[in-house]
Amino acid sequence: MTTMQRRRLALWALLAAGFLLVNFHRTATAVLSEALGATFDTSGTELGLLHSSFFYIYAGLQIPAGLIVDRYGPRRVGAVGLAVMTVGAVGFALAGSFWAAFLGRAVVGLGGSGLYIATLRYCANWFLPEEYATMTGFTIAAAGVGGILATRPLAAALSSVGWRASVLAAAAAGGVLAVAVAVFVRDTPERAGYDPVGEATDAAPLSDVVANTKRVLGEPETWLMGVMLFFVIGTNFAVLGLWGVPYVVDVYGVDVEQASWYVLLGNVGFVLGSPAVGALSDRLDRRTELVIASTVGFTLAYASLVFAPPLFVVGAALFTALFLMGGAAIVYTVGKERHATDVGGTITGAINSMGYFGAAVLPAVMGAVLDRFWTGETVQGTRVYTDLGYRVAFGIATAAGVVAILCAVWLHVRESRRASGDSAPVAEEAVD
Repeated sequence: MTTMQRRRLALWALLAAGFLLVNFHRTATAVLSEALGATFDTSGTELGLLHSSFFYIYAGLQIPAGLIVDRYGPRRVGAVGLAVMTVGAVGFALAGSFWAAFLGRAVVGLGGSGLYIATLRYCANWFLPEEYATMTGFTIAAAGVGGILATRPLAAALSSVGWRASVLAAAAAGGVLAVAVAVFVRDTPERAGYDPVGEATDAAPLSDVVANTKRVLGEPETWLMGVMLFFVIGTNFAVLGLWGVPYVVDVYGVDVEQASWYVLLGNVGFVLGSPAVGALSDRLDRRTELVIASTVGFTLAYASLVFAPPLFVVGAALFTALFLMGGAAIVYTVGKERHATDVGGTITGAINSMGYFGAAVLPAVMGAVLDRFWTGETVQGTRVYTDLGYRVAFGIATAAGVVAILCAVWLHVRESRRASGDSAPVAEEAVD
């Protein structure tokens, strides 16, 4: 491995560590749910709203974040984003009311909104095109590590020092990373003194940015990819990020620490699936076929939970659903390959925005459904829901998966036609 290759991996690791923290914050509410419910006296709907506050801002800023990354580069976007996320995490940890906590988590979402796109822009600049899907997989795997830290390790910290101190510790880590990214990361190999490697481009003028955005949003493929991610990402973050731990606690009668092990299994799938399926996609040179297979498996995994299976099946289902999200994530590569390099952040931001609107909507929807099945009991300040309520919630997850399959199939048909020459290629078009 050359000096440049070692350095590009080290700088990627800094940005990926920032994205790891993003996923820690956005999934931590699953383990924190009992503590937050007791602290702020919340219903299921309110707890879903508190969890979703991160995603309302995060999702809404994905297209602007893509434009900003394309224009200002991953170093500045990553450093500023981590600094803002740190401020939000401190506010959330010190919140004295529900709405103060809501605002703090929203600021965390604001800061985290550009980290994923900044990291992918870095990968496009520093790695060869045929390495991009693999690096996308490893980037998502880093987020999976953050999800793992938000399960059993966070549960242990919660028991030891409480939820506020645990969140403050994560905020401190974000502050350190913000400084490291600002000091060490370089947007392109040229700025670090190396020859060009990837697909770096100069900042586009505003008129081109506007035209690129209109073109991306005018393509049916963008909406197919975005709607598919709406249901896949939305379902996974509703379950792994919020309702997975309460589900295991209420239905199987175990405590939070034990329940967190099953959510941890899902995050292990997240870590392993994205790089594995990304590398397979690069090796086979297949994109949409793997997306279809992944959405089918994802749907079957959640369908199995409708029947309240044995606990080992719950762990296997969560592992499978998150492992196969790596296949759904191949649409980021599909989007990138459909467009010229200077549109990379824009298309990623567009479909990412739709995906994370799902993460904002579906947790609250599931919370509202579960409130209809509240037993009237509370345990340590937290509401207890019936088995039937969770069956209905996972029925919603299964229906979401069916829609994702339909979108994946339709995308495959359209991409196959484009590849065969039946429709005009757009990957190499440039805005005049």
